[in-house]
Amino acid sequence: MAAATTLEVMVPTHTLGHLVHDFVMGQQEGPANLVAADVKSGCYTVLEVVEALGAYLENPEPQTRARGIQLLSQVLLQCHSLLLEKEVVHLILFYENRLKDHHLVIPPVLQGLKALSLCVALPPGLAVSVLKAIFQEVPVQSLPQAGRHSVYSIITNFMRTREEELKGLGADFTFGFVQVMDGETDPRNLLVAFRIAHDFISRDYNLGIFAEELFDVTSCYFPIDFIPPLNDPYGIQREDLILSLRAVLASTPQFAEFLLPLLIEKVDSEILSAKLDSLQTLNACCAVYGQKELKDFLPSLWASIRREVFQTASERVEAEGLAALQALTACLSRSVLRADAEDLLDSFLSSILQDCRHHLCEPDMKLVWPSAKLLQAAAGASARAYDHITSNVLPLLLEQFHKHCQSNQRRTILEMILGFLKLQQKWSYEDKGERPLSGFKDQLCSLVFMALADPNAQLQLVGIRILTVLGAQPDLLSSGDLELAVGHLSRLSFLEENSQSWVAALEASGTLATLYPVVFSSHLVPKLAEELCMGELDLAREDEPNKSSRHLCCLQALSAISAHPSIVKETLPLLLKHLCQMNKGNMVAGPSKVIAVCQSLQQVAEKCQLDPESCWYFHQTAVPRLLALAVQASMPEEYSAMRKVLLEDEVLAAIVSVISTATTHLSPDLAAQSVAHIVPLFLDGNISFLPENSFPCRFQPFQDGSSGQRKLVALLMAFVCSLPRNVEIPQLNQLMRELLELSCCHSCPFSSTAAAKCFAGLLNKHPEGQQLDEFLQLAVDKVEAGLHAGPYRSQAFMVLLWVTKALVLRYHPLSSCLTNRLIGLLSDPELGPAAADGFSLLMSDCTDVLTRAGHAEVRIMFRQRFFTDNVPALVQGFHAAPQDVKPNYLKGLSHVLNRLPKPVLLPELPTLLSLLLEALSCPDCVVQLSTLSCLQPLLLEAPQVMSLHVDTFVTKFLNLSSSPSMAVRIAALQCIHALTRLPTPVLLPYKPQVIRALAKPLDDKKRLVRKEAVSARGEWFLLGSPGS
Repeated sequence: MAAATTLEVMVPTHTLGHLVHDFVMGQQEGPANLVAADVKSGCYTVLEVVEALGAYLENPEPQTRARGIQLLSQVLLQCHSLLLEKEVVHLILFYENRLKDHHLVIPPVLQGLKALSLCVALPPGLAVSVLKAIFQEVPVQSLPQAGRHSVYSIITNFMRTREEELKGLGADFTFGFVQVMDGETDPRNLLVAFRIAHDFISRDYNLGIFAEELFDVTSCYFPIDFIPPLNDPYGIQREDLILSLRAVLASTPQFAEFLLPLLIEKVDSEILSAKLDSLQTLNACCAVYGQKELKDFLPSLWASIRREVFQTASERVEAEGLAALQALTACLSRSVLRADAEDLLDSFLSSILQDCRHHLCEPDMKLVWPSAKLLQAAAGASARAYDHITSNVLPLLLEQFHKHCQSNQRRTILEMILGFLKLQQKWSYEDKGERPLSGFKDQLCSLVFMALADPNAQLQLVGIRILTVLGAQPDLLSSGDLELAVGHLSRLSFLEENSQSWVAALEASGTLATLYPVVFSSHLVPKLAEELCMGELDLAREDEPNKSSRHLCCLQALSAISAHPSIVKETLPLLLKHLCQMNKGNMVAGPSKVIAVCQSLQQVAEKCQLDPESCWYFHQTAVPRLLALAVQASMPEEYSAMRKVLLEDEVLAAIVSVISTATTHLSPDLAAQSVAHIVPLFLDGNISFLPENSFPCRFQPFQDGSSGQRKLVALLMAFVCSLPRNVEIPQLNQLMRELLELSCCHSCPFSSTAAAKCFAGLLNKHPEGQQLDEFLQLAVDKVEAGLHAGPYRSQAFMVLLWVTKALVLRYHPLSSCLTNRLIGLLSDPELGPAAADGFSLLMSDCTDVLTRAGHAEVRIMFRQRFFTDNVPALVQGFHAAPQDVKPNYLKGLSHVLNRLPKPVLLPELPTLLSLLLEALSCPDCVVQLSTLSCLQPLLLEAPQVMSLHVDTFVTKFLNLSSSPSMAVRIAALQCIHALTRLPTPVLLPYKPQVIRALAKPLDDKKRLVRKEAVSARGEWFLLGSPGS
């Protein structure tokens, strides 16, 4: 105490002295940063700081010395870059000397050495000196965590900057580190220690005779069983430690003789995590091991892996075991052999075959799949392993297929064969004769054709998959095999539509047609063409559903095989000719038949998008033909039953999809060629580019044309709204005015809506500028005039809606004004309900216009922006609106919230929940369904907020479970099910009420409703039970 009193008397009066005193004697932490800041600014030097600390550093009290050194160390941590070489030398000598001091002084000393280890001015030799001093003087594991971490940091810094000096220490450096790490328990330090150990090995430090010691000091942590504490501020996870330790253990073959017995022991243990970690570590080791390291342990490793795959109850352990087996086999495959060395791969694979192949022959087939998985894992490791395994296994499986008569057993064998066949795709063979499958080709083909001819659908499915794999092998199948394959696929393509075999046959036909277009063109296309011709006269007979089904299957098959440009040139004219024939002579095809042809054309167009040449061929072939058919049908003289079908709304919608799909992927140059013909067709009636263009009267859809001609504006929309943005549209000013006039002043909803959508689609893509402003002003004037009392209010509203959507998508400034106009219409007695439904259109994705695929300008997060800008106005309008129009506001709000990404909605949920609850009481089924769809995911994602209203939810959901609408009943039951995710104590009072109420929908007349009721009631029954 006397010394302390003396020090207080001797306190210097200048600022540095006061700061030092406050830190050392006053136990204040702030002065350290102030001193460091002064040193960095040049007010003091480090030497002056040392001089100011002089009396404290020599104080007989260890606590005082420790505080003095701690201040100096903290200053050095911030100012080490300012030190000169001479200063560094003196400081290191000082700190090394203090390593012999009291144990309380050691942590701040190490902190100072950590700062000095970062110095660029560190002279050669001092790094070695520091580490030797630490290894000799410091019992590291007796230090607190921070002190131990400082030691690891010093080693890390020196290894990064003084590698050659440290390597000069030889194995002594390794031994010193082993001593430092031995006994470490803190996960923060272990992560750094594992990284140092890995660097020892990866940077070729000399382990010398201490390789086993380094292994022992790291492997003692294997397998990692660390469980991070709750709210751990350091965020260290068990997986971090596992991966860091694995990187050490699997980094060198020198550890193999110690590590492999340990891995075998842990794999054979009963601890699931130990099994997984050991198998994953073995997999990693195989990347650096060779035959020499594995040789003595192969039998034990194989026995452990085999047992895990045969007996495990965990799919993860089985998967890791198979991965480890494949890694072992791959390691043995790539090792370079001496001429006199034993080939361990052959002997290892022979052991696997010996233990597995007899299971493939067992009548009960109990272990057939585990054995097959092991064999396939080994075969998938290398081409050599594949050849060895398949040459032994395939003959056996082929033999077993013929021995078994039951379809399920045959299917199992075929699936195993399929697994082996898929593996060959990993390896390439330059010589056809080298392929392992070449010797079994005939037997495999015979097997496949037997499966395809079998009536069992599951057997057919596997047969189709094998056929696809065999066909993918170049030059494997002969022309005769391919003809038989095409015959089988043709037959299967006419099975019951949507059956599994039918779908698989179409997929296989598409895959193989890409590889063998000539075979499909010469054998399958003629059959399908004949099928179309045979059925053309019977298509319209409603009393022959089988022929109608064959017609659909034929169309699907034609579109499926149109996967190669040469085949498209045969199938596309065939489909177009068939479409023409369906409306000629005495044939009257129904809309569904025409739509089916259009759907096939669209599927062909989608396949052509992958190839620019095919895309242009389809466009210039199909689009003029479709336009010609539609124009012909729209002529007044032709408006009979035969032609009327092409002008049906759903048929035109199908043709729109074809034209749109055929246009979206055109290059700008080719699109410009096409637009130069199609726009004049609609504006000027120029039909010169259409095939068979001798029509009885002019085509004038925008002038005085018939209603049928005006409906064809939808086809113009499909084309111009799918063009790339940089394609210039001729006569654009006239086109926009004509579209606007047609959209606002025609009584046919289809025509006016198509014109409005086309106008909006062109607005969305139009670049900013005066012309766009003029078009917008025209639209606003037209809409405002039309919305006043008159016969075309609904048409004007539709223009407003589509123009608003076009502008909302591109963030145009006018969109907010138009949206406010739309919100104002919610109070309109006539247009209010339609305006409420319009918010669904604004927030949803369209399929025909304003799509990203059609090159529309769709800004990211437009929904979030729309929500932020307009929901406050909707809420305010709801509160101010008369009672009779409040449902319109609820409906619009419900549509907006239902299509909003849930992470955006969750923060706003407390303020909007009361409105959503009120929307559930709205009598409109659309509002109810939209609100339920919005609430169901929120119950799962925000249970705490939703639980505050559980009483209201239970009452309203149960009431809606008896709604006249089946969709509402299903959605209500799904919400009742989702309620079980709320906190159990909140729900338990309602459990009896809900279970009683759910008895009624169990007897609902609709199966889907009953299914949801069973699911929801079961969850409520389990509520509060143990383990729920």
